[in-house]
Amino acid sequence: MKPLLGCLAAVVIALVFAVIVAAVTGIGGYNQLVRLSQAVDSQWAQVQNVYQRRADLVPNLVNTVAGAANFEKSTLTDITNARASVGKVQINPNTAPTDPEKLRQFEAAQGGLSSALSRLLVVVERYPDLKANSNFQSLQAQLEGTENRIAVERGRFNEAVQIYNSTVRQFPLVFIAPMMGFNPKPYFSANAGAEVAPNVQFNFGSPAPAK
Repeated sequence: MKPLLGCLAAVVIALVFAVIVAAVTGIGGYNQLVRLSQAVDSQWAQVQNVYQRRADLVPNLVNTVAGAANFEKSTLTDITNARASVGKVQINPNTAPTDPEKLRQFEAAQGGLSSALSRLLVVVERYPDLKANSNFQSLQAQLEGTENRIAVERGRFNEAVQIYNSTVRQFPLVFIAPMMGFNPKPYFSANAGAEVAPNVQFNFGSPAPAK
């Protein structure tokens, strides 16, 4: 009888120990995931801030360019429509997206605005008076800085997501993270050239001849 009781006691002790280890692991893992998830959210907020700054520059840029004689109105229309499309993609600015499709839509809308701005800056080369406008020069400098900041913050966001996703997939968190509401988060895409800010440098020499 005593050997049996001894075995039962050993089993109970082992189970209690396993429960304690699991509890400690679960609590530690939860706290770690909370910290990493908040780091991703914080970086997402930074991404949103720089994109918003660019959107805020667009109206002034359009108004300045629209004052140039005979400027191509279709180019301004494209920018206005692209900015409106950005505003239609609603994502919480304080919480990183968990839906890859939602992030893809956000990225596509922002990419459309980037393309429209790039086309505008190419067209501006044909208007030396506009390029010499001090207000336009100031907006150009702000836009260049913002585009560079966007590239930096996107990279930092992907780094934060990588750390978080790697932790979620580590043993033993890979088994308990989903039960605690922690799932992998999507990245910004790494398409060729996506990491390079649009070229917004200007040549203040003689304008290129129109084709």
